[in-house]
Amino acid sequence: MDAVRAVLIDIDGVLTVSWQPLPGAVEALREIRESGYAVALVTNTTSRTRASIAETLSAAGFPVAAEDILTAPAVTAAYLAEHCPGARCSLLTSGDIREDLADVLLVDDGDTVPDVVLLGGAGPEFDYAALNRAFGHLQQGARLVAMHRNLYWRTDRGLQLDSGAFLLGLEKAAHTEAEVTGKPSPAFFEAALARLGVGAEQALMVGDDIESDVLAAQRAGLTGVLVKTGKYLPETHRDAGGEPHHVLDSFADLPALLR
Repeated sequence: MDAVRAVLIDIDGVLTVSWQPLPGAVEALREIRESGYAVALVTNTTSRTRASIAETLSAAGFPVAAEDILTAPAVTAAYLAEHCPGARCSLLTSGDIREDLADVLLVDDGDTVPDVVLLGGAGPEFDYAALNRAFGHLQQGARLVAMHRNLYWRTDRGLQLDSGAFLLGLEKAAHTEAEVTGKPSPAFFEAALARLGVGAEQALMVGDDIESDVLAAQRAGLTGVLVKTGKYLPETHRDAGGEPHHVLDSFADLPALLR
C-alpha cells in the first residue's frame, strides 16, 4: 500500500446500485480524496454520458466531477479515431451516449452500410430486428467493436442481462471476434493511468467484477481489490482465472486497507 498514489474505482456495484449509494461509499470516497490519493472512476456503463454520471453522483454526495470519470464510450471514441478514422459506425446501445461519441460518425439511416458495428450496453433496444440488422452488417464485412463484454450487472431488481451475452452470439454467427475497448481491455487501464499521471505499480483498482475489473487490472500491473457487493457471486469468485490481491466486504472498507 505504501506505493499506491492513485485509486481507480468502478461505479456500478461498487459505489452505487441503480445509482443509489451503497452504505459507507460516499464517506469512504471523501476520506480517500482528503488523504491525497488521485482518483478516477472507471466504468463500462454505456447508458449515460460522463456529465450525466457526474451530476447524479454529485447529487448523491460523492465528491466527483465529470473530469474524474472515464467511460467505455469515451475510450471507444479515442480508439475509433486512432484505429479506424472516419469510419461509418452503426451504434446499438441502450441510453443516449452520443455526447461522449461526438467525434464518431454514426450512421443509422437504414440505407448506409457501416464500416463498424458498435455495441454498447444492453436494454430493450437489443431486440431481434436490431441484432439481425447488426448480423447483416457483419456479413457484409463490417468490423465488430464492443464497449465491453459484461454478461450481466446488478440493479435494485437483481441481476440483469447485459450486451456481452448478445455479443457472444454475434461473434459465433458472423465468424468474427469483437475488438473490445472497455474493461477488461488493457488500453482502458492505460488510458486511466495516463490521465492520472501514475504508473501501474502506483495504482489500485477496485471492482465487483473479478474478471473484467480486478484480474484484468492485475494483468496490467495494478493492485487489484475485489468487493463483495454489486454483481459479486461466491461461485464466480471461486471459479475465476486467478485470485485478487485483496478482497473486501465493501468499498467502505477501502480507507482502512489504504491506511
